[in-house]
This record gives sequence, structure tokens and C-alpha cells, in this order.
Amino acid sequence: MAENVLYYGDNLDVLRRHIRDESVDLVYLDPPFKSDQNYNVLFAARDGTQAAAQIQAFEDTWHWDQAAAREYEETVEQGGKVSQVLQAFRLFLGTNDLLAYLTMMAPRLVELHRVLKPTGSLYLHCDPTASHYLKLLLDAIFGPEHFQNEIVWERTSSHNMRTKGYVRVNDTLFFYTKTDQFTFNQVYTAYGEAQLSRFKKDKDGRLYKAENLTFSSPNLSRQFKWRGTKPPPHRSWGASLEQLEKWYAEGRILLKRDGTPRMDGLKVFLDETKGKPLTTNWTDIQRVGNTSGERLGYQTQKPEALLERIITVSSNEGDTVLDPFCGCGTTIAAAQKLKRRWVGIDVTYLAISLIKSRLQTGFSGAATYTVVGEPTTIEDAKVLAETEPYQFQWWALDLVGARDAGQKKGADKGIDGRLYFHDGSEQTKQVILSVKAGTLHATHVRDLVGVVQREKAEIGVLVSFEEPTRPMREEAASAGFYTSPWGKHPRIQLLTVADLLAGKGIDYPRTAGTNVTLKAAPRAREAAAESLHLFEKGDEPKVPSPKRRRKRR
Repeated sequence: MAENVLYYGDNLDVLRRHIRDESVDLVYLDPPFKSDQNYNVLFAARDGTQAAAQIQAFEDTWHWDQAAAREYEETVEQGGKVSQVLQAFRLFLGTNDLLAYLTMMAPRLVELHRVLKPTGSLYLHCDPTASHYLKLLLDAIFGPEHFQNEIVWERTSSHNMRTKGYVRVNDTLFFYTKTDQFTFNQVYTAYGEAQLSRFKKDKDGRLYKAENLTFSSPNLSRQFKWRGTKPPPHRSWGASLEQLEKWYAEGRILLKRDGTPRMDGLKVFLDETKGKPLTTNWTDIQRVGNTSGERLGYQTQKPEALLERIITVSSNEGDTVLDPFCGCGTTIAAAQKLKRRWVGIDVTYLAISLIKSRLQTGFSGAATYTVVGEPTTIEDAKVLAETEPYQFQWWALDLVGARDAGQKKGADKGIDGRLYFHDGSEQTKQVILSVKAGTLHATHVRDLVGVVQREKAEIGVLVSFEEPTRPMREEAASAGFYTSPWGKHPRIQLLTVADLLAGKGIDYPRTAGTNVTLKAAPRAREAAAESLHLFEKGDEPKVPSPKRRRKRR
């Protein structure tokens, strides 16, 4: 039985095949969407014949194409309120990218509702681009009676590209529950300056504020006269006679000049208060800025404080937290830190690679988990290369600890990945990587030599399925060596997928602290996780075949 699980694949497929009914306590999702896209583009009609394009990491875009049209038909034909809402969306929106997004979200939200426990909660993070449509979908699936709150998170900064109009600085989180019996741990925040100004010092120097002793609702049993004071007919005491006397004996009742209690005379001391109960306006959590220690380079990265708050409020230690669009793993890191069990799903291997690195550096290797869906054999890797070549490229780069070069498709200039390191000098050195999934040619080695020289890199690595020929190895050897304090390293290195699966890596200086390719996550303290009971006995997770995995659109 796995403890924590990280899935590489389409979340709809993973949810349906691997996550059993009512096994999750909390779901957080931040579904990708190109929110800065012009509304005119989103509403532009599509004829449905556009081929499903392969998605590259960070291209948060959904398209109306033949795959989206099929998904729409499948969902609508199942009937029910979700079908009715989607049909209404199509009538109003037409066939466009926004409808494609809503069509893909509908079955995923249905599955997330299925896997939630009766005491479970769901938080959907979105912006105004599609929030109103998503809320209608959530109402259709969860029921409007289980909508708890709309939380507004003020990110404290903006990216306003408009010449007119208000500057948008907030995102929205919709909070839904499976039933009325849901987990909720009250959280308090610090008082603001205006609230603190209400506190005064008493004769002992303690800060206090005066609270009302009466309530506006009339209660005949509490409209008695007490120490010369009686509430007016439309109000009543907010406590019993015994409690009032206790407060009086403790000196917590403020008195008038004639010695009778003041109606607003209950002394509440600052050092005894928990703070201000958390509201639906969250203004105290800043976004992950360019200079933040949390920043890992993932465009849509959310601050850990945001996820820690959600997890603290809506789950308890040992509970299971699920993020079906886990990106760079902020939900995973927060859950691990707060001693929750977790499940993360993402369709890009680059995201899986970032999360693995984040768990390794943030928890010093103490975070235990299983990765399901990544290739473990030559056959699996070949299928991935044939069906999703860019995912194969990221997988291969991850096996050697390298980072995607960040170039657009078709514009890599012979560079698929980079790996940075230090060899004792102040200068950052680099390894250039080229990944070839198809037929290997002698020109690939010569091209790599040229790229290494052009980029002034120390080492070049060619990763391939095929075994390099003898002339190719001779040409690589003729490139000579790069010398570091740790010895000599071949300047051009040829590795096969079989080598990578066998554990062979790049020959370069990589003693502790020298590899700086992936930014280390901040260290976090956490306790060991308990077993994750997501699967029925005898139904442990199997690695899904890449042939059956749906492409993300």
C-alpha cells in the first residue's frame, strides 16, 4: 500500500481508474486556463475540425476541437443537471475555446465529487475569466445548498494591460462541501490597526476593549434587573446571572459613575483573544514574487501560505489531500508539511520533475511517495516518445537532473535541456543536452559539438534510443575532455535510454552543492506520513499504459 502518490497522466483517467469512492478529505484545484487571453478570442467560434494539439508546459490553453466535441457529447448524453448546464452553455457561448474548457472541467468535477468523503470539502481556484460558469457547474454537481463561501484572495499586485478600467488584484476560490457535516477548523488572523485602536490600557497596563453585555434579540428569561441595571424591552442580557456575577467578581465589568454596570461594559483583554475570525477576504497572503524564496520558476505557482491555510481549515492531521492539477506541487508541499497524506496528478512530466525535486530539497529526502505513470521500461519509453515526444524529452532530462531549455517548439537551436553546475570557481558552468527519440545520425554528434562550442558549454550530452555507431563514438571521443578539480570528464557524452534506466548518468562535477540546475525548495519540517488508504485491498496502483492516457488539451 502506497503512502503518498504522485501520478503522471490525465487526471480524468487517473481519477476513474485509481481513486476509489469517498476516499479523499480535501480537494484543491487550480485548473489551468489562459486567463489573459482576450474575451473576443475565447468567444470566437470554432468549427470543430481543428486537430487536438499537444500541450507544452505552461501553455494554459484549451481549444474547441474534435476531442473537445467528443467529450461534450459523452458528458451531455449521460443526462442530469450537468448535461443541462453544458447544453445551456453551448446555446449561449457557441462552440469556442471557453466551451472546450468548461466541457473538459465538467467530468473532472463529477469525479472529484465522487472521491470526496461525506465530510470532505473542495476549493476551486479561478479568476473572473470563467468563474461564473464554473460556479454553475459546481452548483449542478454539488448542489447550490452545499456552496459555503466565495473567498476573495487579494494577491497584492497586478498585471494590468488595460488602458481603461479597474486594476484586478484578486483571484476567487469557491468553497463547496459534499454534505452539511464537513470538517472546519476555525482560524484567526491578527487585528488590523483600526481594530487595535479600540483597545485601551487599564490601571494594570493590560490592553482591553469594551464589548456589549446585551443582545438585540429579546429573551424574557434574560431581561432581569441586575445590580441596578436592566436591558431595554428590545434587548436582553447576553449571559446568565451566574456568568454576569463571575465577570463582576473578576473585575471585568465597567461601571457607570453611580456604580451600576454599563450595557457596553464587558472588558475583553487583548492577550486573551485569539484574534479576528478569518473572513472571506484574504488580504494577508502575498503572491510568490520574483524575489521570493519560494519561487521555483513555475508561472502559476501559488504561495504555500495560501495552501497551508486551506489545508489547516478543512482537514486534520492524517487526512488525505488531493490536487488534480498539481503543477509545481505547492499543495503537495503544504500537505506534507502539515502531516497530511496526499495525492498529486499532473499531465506534464516537467511538473512531476519539479515536484520530485521540491520534495527532495524541501524535506531533505524524508518525504516518502510513489510515482505512478512514468516509464520504467524501454517499451514504455518508446510508447511515450511516439505518442508524446515532448513529454518523453522532459522525462529523459529528469533522469539526469537537467532542466528543459525553455525554448518554443521548433526553435530549440539544437538544445533540448541544460544542466548547470559549479566546480569550485565562481563561474557557473553548464551541460548542454540533446534528446533524440528517432533514428540516430552521425550528424547529430557533429551538431552537438558545434552547439557546445557556440554556447561555450563545458559538456554536451546526446540522449538517444539507438546505440551510437562506432564512428559516432570516435567522433565524440575526439572532442577531448573538460577538466575539473574532480578529474577529467568527456566533453561529448553519448547516453542511451537503456543507460538511463540502468541508472547511468552524466559524468560531470556533482558533489554536494555543485548542481544548481533546479532551484532548491525552502527546507520544511514535517512528520512521517501514514499509509494512504485510497485503494481497495488487492487493487494497488498499476502504471497506466501511455497508449491509454488522454492528451491534455
